[in-house]
Amino acid sequence: MQVWLRQGLLAVALLAASVGRAAPVPGHDWDWQLGEPVRPPAGVAVFDTDPDIVGRALIDRLNRAGIYTICYVSVGTVENYREDVDRFPPEVVGKTYGDWPDEKFLDIRRLDVLLPLMRERFERCRQWGFDAVEPDNQDVYANDSGFRISARENVRYLKALADMAHGMGLEVGQKNVPELTEELVDMMDFAITESCFQDRWCGDVQAYVRAGKPVFDAEYTDRAINWDRACAEAARRNISMILKDRDLNAGRKSCNE
Repeated sequence: MQVWLRQGLLAVALLAASVGRAAPVPGHDWDWQLGEPVRPPAGVAVFDTDPDIVGRALIDRLNRAGIYTICYVSVGTVENYREDVDRFPPEVVGKTYGDWPDEKFLDIRRLDVLLPLMRERFERCRQWGFDAVEPDNQDVYANDSGFRISARENVRYLKALADMAHGMGLEVGQKNVPELTEELVDMMDFAITESCFQDRWCGDVQAYVRAGKPVFDAEYTDRAINWDRACAEAARRNISMILKDRDLNAGRKSCNE
């Protein structure tokens, strides 16, 4: 069998083997919990969480309920509490990420080193039954990372990750970086944004909604916000908006309530 045909059949098999909840559309309610204890709320269509703080049984239960699940993976930093932290060679680990002392930036130019490591992380998401991945910290090029990384190199890394995820039967999203939307919207399946209303850039990811792809936004309780006005903006733009604590625990307020 020719290589290209064998690879194509493998991709189809992986896709068929995935659990296959219906992909979300603009406006679907969601929640995002990266802090413990994790308690998925009733009525959401989409749930985003970190596999290191939940058991596989929870993802199985959400799958059986038809909830679309998103797997959190940091792709632009390495956190010192992850099991695979020692597999990142020192030459690809840069400066500490601002107010996050447990995280250091990665040299995302090193596809030869990072893609195999990220593949293993994505594979875990797939094996657990997640439908998609949230590749966090996509803005390495815009930070004082310790590396001279261009926007073009940043996009190249994200495209490689998107291609890899799709080849594994996983969907994948843009995380923040509104300035890169034009480069990313065709290769990503959804967008996850933080404070796009409070920082006035929800319009910068509107291309996703026009393409029939959802935008999931979280605003934060530690900042002043007119929630009625925020929800009116979310309705006008068909964005799925929630209000969360910075710890991203179970508490939330949704514009769909």
